[in-house]
Amino acid sequence: MANFNLSPTSRYYAIETTTLKTDAGETVVYLRRRFLPPPGRFALLLEHRVMEGERLDNIAAKYMDDPEAFWRIADANNAMNPTELTETEGRRLRITLPEGIPGAANA
Repeated sequence: MANFNLSPTSRYYAIETTTLKTDAGETVVYLRRRFLPPPGRFALLLEHRVMEGERLDNIAAKYMDDPEAFWRIADANNAMNPTELTETEGRRLRITLPEGIPGAANA
């Protein structure tokens, strides 16, 4: 079996593995497909307006102290391609709590 050694902060951490048997008899282990979570699973903290030349990893570092958490912003904004989120100056990005973590009532 393959050991993917995924960090608990990886977007693929909780994804199950499966196997495929090739015609040559080799067993290939791979991660199952990951689907974008529904937007309703994210509690909004604030919105960020994209400035010219910004990068998603820098935005993630600013709000989440982790540039590798850019995928959380992509998920919260329902983006399959994270780079599209910073292509348009002025676009508003949802900065949210992690998926499934409810926001405080009347916060």
